[in-house]
Amino acid sequence: MTAADRFRAAVHDRDLAALEELFTEDIRFYSPVKFSPFEGRPMVLGLFGVLLRTFEDFRYIGHHDGAAETSTDGTTAPSAVLLFRTTVNGREIHGIDLLHFAEDGRIKEFTVMVRPMSAVRTLSEAVLAGLVADGLVPAQG
Repeated sequence: MTAADRFRAAVHDRDLAALEELFTEDIRFYSPVKFSPFEGRPMVLGLFGVLLRTFEDFRYIGHHDGAAETSTDGTTAPSAVLLFRTTVNGREIHGIDLLHFAEDGRIKEFTVMVRPMSAVRTLSEAVLAGLVADGLVPAQG
């Protein structure tokens, strides 16, 4: 079973402990709603806790193991692309998860792209509310 398969299974099972094992300590998560990445395993795990509560019917619908690609830190690493569908507050979302792996096979970089624009806004509002509720980011005044 590949790391991408283990990731898919952990998301499907909503298993944060399994996700923790799959992430490097310095993982970076690039969100479609925030310019700078979420950084570090504790923050990314907190974000996944919010995402798993927010998505109403998350499912992966496709998977492509990519060749080695250059990640944002300039290193070349194996990658995988996972296509998904979900609903947030009644809004259907189509998206792609792009995973870059470290040499040890754990996920070091995670990029999410979603469409349509209205879904990005809905997702942004729902995730921000969850991050604030969990004390991971301060409330905006």
